[in-house]
Amino acid sequence: MKRQVGLLFSVLSLHTVLSQVSYSIPEEMAKGSLVGNIAQDLGLDLKRLQAGKARIHTGDNTEYIQLKREKGLLIIKEKMDREALCGQTTPCALHFQIVLENPIEIFSVTVEITDINDNAPAFEKEEGRFEISESAVIGSKFMLEKAIDPDIGLNDLQSYTLKPNDNFILKLHSQSDGGKKVEMILQKPLDREKQEFASLLLTAVDGGEPQRSGTMQIHITVLDANDNAPVFTQNVYKAAVKENSIKGTVITKVSASDADKGSNGEVSYVIGKSMRTLSKLFNITKDGRLILNGPVDYEKSKKYEIDVEAVDQGGLSDSSKVIIDVGDVNDNSPVMNMISSSNSIGEDSPPNTVVAVMSVNDPDSDENGKVRCAINKNMPFLITSTSSNLYSLLTNGDLDRERASEYNITVICSDEGVPSLSSSVTLTLQISDVNDNAPVFERSSYEAYIVENNTPGLSVFTVKATDADWNQNARVSYILEDSSVNGVPVSSYVSVSADSGVIHAVRSFDYEQIKDFQFRVKAQDGGSPPLNSNVTVKILIQDQNDNPPQVLYPVQTGGFVVAEMVPRSADVGYLVTKVVAVDVDSGQNAWLSYKLQKATDRALFEVGLQNGEIRTIRQVTDKDAVKQRLTLIVEDNGEPSRSTTVIVNVAVADSFPEVLSEFTDFTHDKEYNDNLTFYLVLALAVVSFLFITCLVVIISVKIYRWRQSRILYHSSLPVIPYYPPRYSDTLGTGTLPHVYNYEVCRTTDSRKSDCKFGTVGSQNVLIMDPSSTGTMQRIQSEKNILDELDSPLEVRVLQF
Repeated sequence: MKRQVGLLFSVLSLHTVLSQVSYSIPEEMAKGSLVGNIAQDLGLDLKRLQAGKARIHTGDNTEYIQLKREKGLLIIKEKMDREALCGQTTPCALHFQIVLENPIEIFSVTVEITDINDNAPAFEKEEGRFEISESAVIGSKFMLEKAIDPDIGLNDLQSYTLKPNDNFILKLHSQSDGGKKVEMILQKPLDREKQEFASLLLTAVDGGEPQRSGTMQIHITVLDANDNAPVFTQNVYKAAVKENSIKGTVITKVSASDADKGSNGEVSYVIGKSMRTLSKLFNITKDGRLILNGPVDYEKSKKYEIDVEAVDQGGLSDSSKVIIDVGDVNDNSPVMNMISSSNSIGEDSPPNTVVAVMSVNDPDSDENGKVRCAINKNMPFLITSTSSNLYSLLTNGDLDRERASEYNITVICSDEGVPSLSSSVTLTLQISDVNDNAPVFERSSYEAYIVENNTPGLSVFTVKATDADWNQNARVSYILEDSSVNGVPVSSYVSVSADSGVIHAVRSFDYEQIKDFQFRVKAQDGGSPPLNSNVTVKILIQDQNDNPPQVLYPVQTGGFVVAEMVPRSADVGYLVTKVVAVDVDSGQNAWLSYKLQKATDRALFEVGLQNGEIRTIRQVTDKDAVKQRLTLIVEDNGEPSRSTTVIVNVAVADSFPEVLSEFTDFTHDKEYNDNLTFYLVLALAVVSFLFITCLVVIISVKIYRWRQSRILYHSSLPVIPYYPPRYSDTLGTGTLPHVYNYEVCRTTDSRKSDCKFGTVGSQNVLIMDPSSTGTMQRIQSEKNILDELDSPLEVRVLQF
């Protein structure tokens, strides 16, 4: 076995290395015979053959060569007959490709099939018969049937012998197709009277080793006198026919003449006896017209050579050759075979990445066989030709799975014939995902509301982020970023569900302590490396009506009694006092309203619904009781509403002594009923004691007046008028919209302690405190505290 190895390496734009390897083997080799070590000849490692899934691509359905991938060997898969594969075509070769994957590599392999002398020359018929006139002149020629030997070269037909050769000799003529025309030439006149019949043996011999031969018996009948043979006007006739010509088309006309007269000069035309197979395609008429009798195919045979004989009635003949060129017609579409293709490709694949390799062949010739391939427009791919019949599909731009996750790429290959014929194949290519998109929140920021006093663990709301990627790369997890709210980690306030993005309250919120806070939530995908984005979330605490109103004035304590003084000369609408209350809630929960629940005389007083002002609704008369007790309800506007009860004592009198005895029983009526005499005596004693004490205090004040501003006693006042700022959201409720002056009277009960009188503004106030000691220093301290509250408070002290 002869082996020729030729390697041609060229780096193509598609990063595929194309190499050429050639082998030469004789035909008829047994199945399993070694062709060559392809791995060694290509310089490939056996592991590369196995990992690359090396395989043979032939382009058709017949494989005569098999690849042993594990050994890197090419062996005979099917026994090959060169004559069946190629006929007379030389050289006879098989062309196929070795294809490897990951990366794609293609190697062209040519295996030439050499001829062996496995066929002997053979005649189509075992016998041939001639009728020759005895008058045939020396040199008369008689065409003999040619023997056929499918072998080529030296193994083909080489010579003929004729025995016995008393009257005839053989003469061989070489023809343009390489064959030999055999003529039997008369060298000695025939004599019918001596020998009417003669038998000759024609032997055809090839030049192979061992030599093979074939024979045909020739029977000659000697006829009487026909001494002129037909003669063709041309030795060779040339004609052409298109492969799409219809049956009956006249290809050409041959002509021969015979000098004889009568029936001996009548010439008929026949196709040579050795051309029996062509009789299905061609036919010749008696007048020499060569007619198409069947379809011809340029792709099967581009040229036909036909031997035509002219025979007269005497058996004399002449021969001529007709050469017919078959004209190509564009009757074949390009044949497309996918050698290798990828089902999917990553969206991060660089340009010029190989997607598929295919072979395209058009058996037509010239322009009819030139092929151009193209793909759909507006796709990030291109197709290029890498060799005479190989095309590669490459990426030609950036891929984005989020824009297009699948491409149906149609490759159309058209020839340049007129009209053009085309073939197409569609490749479905999946674009695999790469983590190139970060999660995106549905909003740029979030605001959520939660009502205070919520249950810990309550679901507040949900943040949502989407990722344009796919599968794991699009799986979003939510993470609460570390931060603090008022120095406390935000994780102590809220938590976020990693899978769903649901925000839960960790604790119960109090609107009065915190009204809002914000934090950041990060959305992170499951890619490698992961991508993330974050968003700001603001939680607003909504107020609940969970706090009742708080009364700032008058102060409600059990240790003393506050009495507001109303002169009997007071007109209708006289301002008795103002109830000051606030609500630490907000909004409508802090809108306060004041209602008079009960009173000693409901016809005398009314209270402002919104401002808490207590005013007279009629003229005060002498019949009105000195001691008036009012019970008010301060109520907010929440759902449900909350309220606080406040009691206001009012003294209807023009002077303090007038009401002193009445108010001493304000808080102690029940206590003193049984010991009234004892209490009166005790009251006189207390008044005397207070008088003496007041004198001492007055003298002390005058002596130490220069030190008054430096003396400060920290003692709590039983009643401190407090005027809070106006609350904008309460429409003035619970505030003092105006400045009021009060005339204040304080006593500790005339029966148990001293009493003091003060005038504040233009209204009288009576205060009785059993625990009071009634010193000037304390009154001064109280005055300083009131001054600090920016109240226009003027104190005048009356002492008993």
